[in-house]
Amino acid sequence: MLRDDALGALPVRAALPALDDALDGHGAAVLAAPPGTGKTTLVPLALAGLLGEGPARRVVVAEPRRIAARAAARRMAWLLGERPGDSVGFTVRGERVVGRHTRVEVVTTGVLLQRLQRDQELAGVDAVILDECHERHLDADTSAAFLWDVREALRPELRLVAASATTDTEGWARLLGGAPVVRAHGTSYDVEVVWAPPVRPVRPPHGTRVDPELLAHVASVVRRALAERSGDVLCFLPGVGEIARVAALLGGLGGVEVLQVHGRAPAAVQDAVLAPGEARRVVLATSVAESSLTVPGVRVVVDSGLAREPRVDHARGLSALTTVRASRAAGRQRAGRAGREGPGAVYRCWAEAEDGRLPSFPSPEIKVADLTAFALQAACWGDPDASGLALLDPPPAGAMAAARAALTAVGAVDAAGRATERGRRLARLGLHPRLGRALLDAPGPAAEVVALLSEEAPRAYGDDLAAALRTARHGGDAYAQRWRREVRRLKSAAVAGEVSGEVSGEVAGKALSEGPGGDDRVAGLVAALAFPERVARLDGGSYLMASGTRADLPETSPLRGAPWIAVAVADRPVGRGHARVRLGAVVDEDLARRAAGPLLDAREEVHWADGDVVARRVERLGAIELAARPLRDPDPALVREALLTGLRREGFGLLRWSAGALVLRQRLAFLRLHLGEPWPDVSDDALHARVDEWLEPELSRARRRADLARLDAGEALGRLLPWASGDAARLEELAPERITVPSGSAIRVDYGDPERPVLAVKLQEMFGSRESPRLAGVPVLVHLLSPAGRPAAVTADLASFWRDGYKGVRAELRGRYPKHPWPEDPVTAEPTRRTNAALRR
Repeated sequence: MLRDDALGALPVRAALPALDDALDGHGAAVLAAPPGTGKTTLVPLALAGLLGEGPARRVVVAEPRRIAARAAARRMAWLLGERPGDSVGFTVRGERVVGRHTRVEVVTTGVLLQRLQRDQELAGVDAVILDECHERHLDADTSAAFLWDVREALRPELRLVAASATTDTEGWARLLGGAPVVRAHGTSYDVEVVWAPPVRPVRPPHGTRVDPELLAHVASVVRRALAERSGDVLCFLPGVGEIARVAALLGGLGGVEVLQVHGRAPAAVQDAVLAPGEARRVVLATSVAESSLTVPGVRVVVDSGLAREPRVDHARGLSALTTVRASRAAGRQRAGRAGREGPGAVYRCWAEAEDGRLPSFPSPEIKVADLTAFALQAACWGDPDASGLALLDPPPAGAMAAARAALTAVGAVDAAGRATERGRRLARLGLHPRLGRALLDAPGPAAEVVALLSEEAPRAYGDDLAAALRTARHGGDAYAQRWRREVRRLKSAAVAGEVSGEVSGEVAGKALSEGPGGDDRVAGLVAALAFPERVARLDGGSYLMASGTRADLPETSPLRGAPWIAVAVADRPVGRGHARVRLGAVVDEDLARRAAGPLLDAREEVHWADGDVVARRVERLGAIELAARPLRDPDPALVREALLTGLRREGFGLLRWSAGALVLRQRLAFLRLHLGEPWPDVSDDALHARVDEWLEPELSRARRRADLARLDAGEALGRLLPWASGDAARLEELAPERITVPSGSAIRVDYGDPERPVLAVKLQEMFGSRESPRLAGVPVLVHLLSPAGRPAAVTADLASFWRDGYKGVRAELRGRYPKHPWPEDPVTAEPTRRTNAALRR
């Protein structure tokens, strides 16, 4: 029996004629309708002909979340006066409620993808509605791309509707070949915005961590909203942990029922949230309540301003959900929930000044998430690089390369990126390919552990995977119930898709048969098969994973101290360089070697370390060094490269530099600066670039640091002189090591500053010299010294000094050094190194 009153009150009914026209004319349409208008419940019934109008059709509705799929099916069945499984049914992972006469089936986008991979034509389906496509979940984007392929190549009569709760519809219309946009207008009331930032600054979210001070503030704002407003309160929080914490902080609310709604909530709680309550309620919800669900009775929204999005930490090989600031679009969606049934209010737990700095829309998952499952879907679809798919955003090249590497490692794709038969079986399991690998290679015992990892266990289960498995087996909570259903599904799927004769299958068999049995062995096996690059060995106070990332365990962890573990779940704490193990299992070295076999490598390593050449034969499991022994006769080419590394790191001071060699390098640097070619560049970079020309053949004969110390740098530098052009013979002319001054002394020139050489000489020895000496056309900077060798004057223009400066120096030093000549005219005086008395003899 149709509930005509409820159906007639849904605002989207007015848009149905325009939607029919768009589908009749184009075959695809974009439906923009605010939450609560009935786009999720009325439109599928209308397209299926279940409202007494139009032809009978079979309609599939794809929702991004299981909770939304179940709720939508139950709501539509209620509108028809039926039970789920009659005209309207649903299919989510592990649960299917569909009957022989079902015309509308609500599925998750993940289920739709599996169905498309099995049957690209979607035989028997007349229309597909992609609901909440504005949320940009990866499965939804992928489903849209595949469906457009089906419509273009196989089923032009297949009707497609992309339903969005926002006005951001242009991209979807373009993607669907210029599909018409049909807009439905909801009935909404004014929503007052109350800015309620914390009194004191709180730390920004990092990873999955949210400052407890912010959660305490959110709880206080909920209490304030209850006191200031009427109606139920809907509070948005980023995840299950934060919901539980705020629920605990709200204890003791007299006459107020506190409900927690999220994907892990029991079905009874979900049903209670979606029905009017007898008492006043506070509903603590994740972003699932932004648009997928309608919670009746809500007149107040408290928005924490946070959301969870997937992220990949490529540097550490970790992928997980992370807490981010919710977008402005999400904020509008959340606020709108308060104005569904009458005027309402939204309390925003941040300052108004911050609002303009928030992102406009949430990040599309394809840009930030782990793309391994997406890459496998694309490969199975026949488009390994996804270049031919109709996607709003192309997948990042780096993320796709990492995904292909992971798929190759588990045998899901071949060298060209095409899906193997094993890959197609993995895609049909409805699991991440890593977990699928473990399930196929150890189908019996692995199912329980894979089910535990496919939906992360509550934190209360601990970080020991085997202990968490035992807790789930005996648990009576909602998670344990869902886990048991998933175990049954996975065992059935594994039998249907079992692969024999695979290398990793042999690994599983040997690991289970040779090692001690029990949950610990199975947990370690599954974790190692699924995450081979995360097998880790105890190294000092932390664990070094095969990927090269270090990970820490809490002091109280039962895994702590185990020589080897396999890390199944990890994140990175605030301000820490190491990852933190959230869930792992004990393994032994043999299992680690077998599970991560492709990472096992034995090679000769010759490198520069600790100030000398180190030559070893090393066996590694990725970054983990398993064994090493010295090499007696290493490859000379590798030794030479190691010596070059030492020279680059520690400098050419490793060679033997005599005083003459150092001066030669300075003289050449001076000539290069002032004359250029053909004089060689002797900077470190240039010498490294020409090492073959000046350090050979001695470098190739060297084997260690001591051999470098015996290599004569001066002799080697001499090879760089311009011998071929004949200019080398002019070295002493252009940059002599010594200059003969008027007194007859040969004085050493200091080339330490290549801009201008320095000649330090006693003043009396320069008598009779009218001009400063010049080298390569550059005036020498003359340091004129007193008879005692102390600086008396500095000049690059000797003539000017004799004319203007000498009188002052003579007046100052004449009395101090009376035994030495101080003529009035130094230009005509006789240069000397001797005293007056010696001159008279």
